Amino acid sequence: MSVLLSVDKVEAAYGVSPALFGVSLEVREGEAVALMGRNGMGKTTTVKTICGLLPHTAGRIAVAGKDTRGLAPHRIARLGIGLVPEGRRCFAPLTVEENLIAAARPGHWDFAAVSELFPRLAERRRQTARTLSGGEQQMLAIGRALMTNPKLLILDEATEGLAPAVRQEIWRSLHKLKTEGLSILVIDKSLAELSTLVDRYVIIEKGADVWEGKPVELTADIAARHLGIS
Repeated sequence: MSVLLSVDKVEAAYGVSPALFGVSLEVREGEAVALMGRNGMGKTTTVKTICGLLPHTAGRIAVAGKDTRGLAPHRIARLGIGLVPEGRRCFAPLTVEENLIAAARPGHWDFAAVSELFPRLAERRRQTARTLSGGEQQMLAIGRALMTNPKLLILDEATEGLAPAVRQEIWRSLHKLKTEGLSILVIDKSLAELSTLVDRYVIIEKGADVWEGKPVELTADIAARHLGIS
């Protein structure tokens, strides 16, 4: 499998405050990778830097072989990245259908395909995003990212705070997407769910990657030391 996303010794800062200290990770075509770590360790900052929302000050990021340094976020997205951001950020005054159409780019993923993945969105196509439940808004955020027809789907805490039934629906959708060959980079706290979806874990601590391995290689000692899980 060829490398779709390469993050090599990347550093970044918020103003004069350093935030990333040499993060490295890769996502290959058709692969799912979990970015893990305690709160405040740099996971979301890493995602923002990958997407160009926060410029990197050192190191190299490449998407599909193209160096992203100096590219605006929308140009990085067009290289094949679909982002499901923390907090969903749907367009509240727009309908479900309008939210999806606003992000549309040519390819397999259109309104019909998203509706098949999340039938609830088809049922609520005329409703505005502000009237949806939190779980429905999260489905809409995922659907909107898919409408860009990405090569890599990045999800930042996509199941946080949702009802168990909705979480399960989202995990099922991610399994389906991976089966269809979509690459995935996911931030989430559910080890039980991640272990059946992803090929590798990358753990971030204090703005640097400190461990990488397959789910079966994550020992209780490593989980306790880096994730606070006993």
